[in-house]
Amino acid sequence: MKILVTGAAGFIGFHVVENLVKAGHEVVGLDIINDYYDVELKYGRLSVSGIQKEEIHEQARVQSNVHRNYSFVKADLADDEFLLELFNRENFEAVINLAAQAGVRYSLTNPKAYLKSNFSGFFNILEACRQHPVKHLVYASSSSVYGLNDKMPFSETDPANHPISLYAASKKSNELMAHAYSHLFKIPTTGLRFFTVYGPWGRPDMALFLFTKAIFAGLPIEVYNDGNMQRDFTYIDDIVAGIVRVMEQPAEPSAGWDSSDPDPSRSSAPYRVFNIGNSKPVKLMDFVRSIEKVAGIKANINYKPLQMGDVLATWADTSALQSAVDYLPNTPVDMGVQKFVDWYKTFYKV
Repeated sequence: MKILVTGAAGFIGFHVVENLVKAGHEVVGLDIINDYYDVELKYGRLSVSGIQKEEIHEQARVQSNVHRNYSFVKADLADDEFLLELFNRENFEAVINLAAQAGVRYSLTNPKAYLKSNFSGFFNILEACRQHPVKHLVYASSSSVYGLNDKMPFSETDPANHPISLYAASKKSNELMAHAYSHLFKIPTTGLRFFTVYGPWGRPDMALFLFTKAIFAGLPIEVYNDGNMQRDFTYIDDIVAGIVRVMEQPAEPSAGWDSSDPDPSRSSAPYRVFNIGNSKPVKLMDFVRSIEKVAGIKANINYKPLQMGDVLATWADTSALQSAVDYLPNTPVDMGVQKFVDWYKTFYKV
């Protein structure tokens, strides 16, 4: 297939690209390479995929020197004219939209950053898929959409109407926008609610990266809510396997969908929403202990109260995804942490 992957210089996008090109698909990656975090990490990911920093120019297609079936374009999803031109030229069969302004805490202090990327950018993707139809649009949602819902484990059939951050609201809006386009224009769309993804090449604003960096630097780590939090930490390889399997099975209308008792995870339109997580929540302090064990260094911990926008726990019910595509994550947390720390030590020469 010919596939567009947006957010290709990002953590998940980079790993998805590597998987797809090695499987023989023709892939075009797109990323704005903004400075939300260290751009050198983004260029480092691109370099592994054969895209060299010095060859990247605005809106110019760069051919990988590692994968003959991969090319990259630096561009902004907010530029609707360029995006439509790209779709017209490339004739994509599928789109995996992973581009977004990420981060719950960042959304508290920089809310406008989310309007351009997560609202306008996603709208432009939908419009491009309408004007140049694709077999399937897979896009990143988030476990944060569950908001004030504390019924565990989180199920896609549960309401997700009370977000507690603008980031969460933007992801819920993506699901609503996707449904409208699936209903009106029969575009098959599948949203994936990611649960705390971690692994090599991970984002510097995520807990594993922050903790590892501080521990090796001999600095204290900040643990919120006195460490009484749980996250459904999910290793990147398991996430990528799920994304690719979902992409290969376009959403279809649900024959048994009942408009008088609507299931929010499916529709009479070709629309689906899935949780994608590990389905095994881990206490935050147990996660810290895993890092300490692998690093061989004891952490100096500063305990802090719960931050605005944070939830106490996440726990994915992934039975729907398992039933649909045989999704079954199998990477133990200790193994995943070991792989991340090994990468971190190599990349940062610790």
